[in-house]
Amino acid sequence: MKTLLSAVALTLAATAPTIAQTMESEYASWPAYGGTDLEMTVDARGTNFALWSPKAKAATVYLYNTDRNTAPYDSLEMRLGEGGVWRASVDNPLYGKFYTFRITDASGKRLAETPGVWAKAAGTNGQRAAIIDFAKTNPEGWASDKGPELKNITDAVLYEMHHRDFSVDPSSGIVHKGKFLALTEPETKSPLGDKTGIDHLKELGITHVHILPSYDYNSVDEANLPANQYNWGYDPFNYNTPEGSYSTDPANPEARVREMKEMVKALHDAGIGVVMDVVYNHTANNDDSNFSLTAPGYYYRHRPDGSYSDASGCGNETASERQQMRDFIVNSVKYWAKEYHIDGFRFDLMAIHDIETMNQVAAELKKINPSIFVYGEGWTAGDSPLPVDQRALKENVNKMEGIAVFSDDIRDAVKGHYSNAADRGFATGKPGNEETVKIGIVASTAHPQVDYSKGNNSKFAYAGAPGQIINYVSCHDDLTLTDKLAKSMPGSTEAERQRAARLAQTIVFTSQGTPFMFAGEEVFRDKKGVHNSYKSPDSINAIDWTLKHKNAEQFDYYRELIKLRREHPAFRMTTADEIARNIVFDKVLAPNVVSYSIRNNANGDEWKEIKLIFNGSNDPYVARVPKGDWMVIARDGKIKSEGLETSKGGTIVVTPVSALILARKK
Repeated sequence: MKTLLSAVALTLAATAPTIAQTMESEYASWPAYGGTDLEMTVDARGTNFALWSPKAKAATVYLYNTDRNTAPYDSLEMRLGEGGVWRASVDNPLYGKFYTFRITDASGKRLAETPGVWAKAAGTNGQRAAIIDFAKTNPEGWASDKGPELKNITDAVLYEMHHRDFSVDPSSGIVHKGKFLALTEPETKSPLGDKTGIDHLKELGITHVHILPSYDYNSVDEANLPANQYNWGYDPFNYNTPEGSYSTDPANPEARVREMKEMVKALHDAGIGVVMDVVYNHTANNDDSNFSLTAPGYYYRHRPDGSYSDASGCGNETASERQQMRDFIVNSVKYWAKEYHIDGFRFDLMAIHDIETMNQVAAELKKINPSIFVYGEGWTAGDSPLPVDQRALKENVNKMEGIAVFSDDIRDAVKGHYSNAADRGFATGKPGNEETVKIGIVASTAHPQVDYSKGNNSKFAYAGAPGQIINYVSCHDDLTLTDKLAKSMPGSTEAERQRAARLAQTIVFTSQGTPFMFAGEEVFRDKKGVHNSYKSPDSINAIDWTLKHKNAEQFDYYRELIKLRREHPAFRMTTADEIARNIVFDKVLAPNVVSYSIRNNANGDEWKEIKLIFNGSNDPYVARVPKGDWMVIARDGKIKSEGLETSKGGTIVVTPVSALILARKK
């Protein structure tokens, strides 16, 4: 009898819903609201407040004269209406005032004040939302401002930078160090006379800057900026408000909005687009986040026991599959695209989001601007309750039209595995990476000469088109390429490491897909061996611009490499079929060598054939090139897009750790 009862108990326990399942069922019953008037609007009727909180018992708006350290001068009791939205209004515009919301939750507990999830302007540290006239924040000429037109994402050259890294060092010659306005200053120079700032970007030739998080994040105390605090900004607080520490006056809500727009316009005037790094996958806080203080529990996923699930590795993960969270993400990127003229979005840990949400993001942005593009990390930092087949993983990129993912294939194959500092890759003499380098060259698309069974990270052609792949060897995460080479090439000289860096980036920039580089690598910047510098001081993160003079040849190589790519569409094919038809790999028996041709005036290129040979070994490689009138574009660590010299083909020696690029018109 005891055994029977135990079995029954176990059966009941197994079939009983978990706490998370019960919560999920509850959230599914909540009404969603798709209107665009959430938070606060000012119109002919006055100032209108709207807060989505379907299960709250009460909601109040507090009105303030200042952004902090004062009591409210008034409060408004809100009324619950359709769609779970609480509303309150006053009959005049409250420009210059601040506000917060406060709800009483379903249990009767009064939660802390919050600026809400949709605050578009805020004061110091984002604690109180602000009421401003956005039309007055527009720079002169804003109505006609627009970024570069882009037919395909593969035409872009992405440059990832952090506001402080790029401008804070004394050698930058920039006045507004670490600020949005740093990128508006023309003719800035290093002490040695080299161009810095926006002029440096124009000289380098990139098409888009990818700026690390610029929304209002949690970790920097805007009231104490002289404390020299630093953070990458992957700890979101107010998703739709610019970060105050990047403005000249964090207490002035208009300043941060206006100065970010001035930055965008200055870059656009220079022909450079702006990509915004967005982090919708988690929040800086759990129970105290703005999400939790308005609709407790709803915006997050949970473990079976009801605790926060944590695929972000940061304490929580958001639930993009729930309608209100999905609408929030989609409407938020639309807001940045419309109000700030942002040209692209990079999604942090994108695979935490579901495929349907990402598809809606891409589709809605294209309606605003056909040149906008979206890319992200096709992985998570931990497991998630979201089923694998619903995640925006790199392996699922074919289910996401108009979205690209980072290629960890080319990254790890070229320089060595990211998590093992000592590990070498193709460009640093480690054999066995040749096939994975080829996977990178064809942008992870199907190719008759590429054997995916030999791939290091991926075992199948997961991309349907090159526009779905972002190629890179390093970014803000992990070691810079300079530091990686120093740790994986002990006993090497700096010249040898720079040579390896040139080979690595030549592979990236001549591969199909979209190239991406980390700011300062063109001057061989390092971070003193710190791999996770998210809160390291400027002494670790800042770019020393005197390096541009010291490493002038390295900079010139990068500049010419970018110029080569931008001038020749053969490196920017748009379909998998084009790649399979026009790229032909040569049979190579030597280790650490990849040789191939791009033929048939690919993608309308003026060059009929481009021959590329990458030699990552420490031995010379003897190549046999068909006879013809060839231009030598790159050889022995040097490159010139117009050609270094001419060659008749035949036997050509490819020096160790270098790329040979030849081109002919007939």
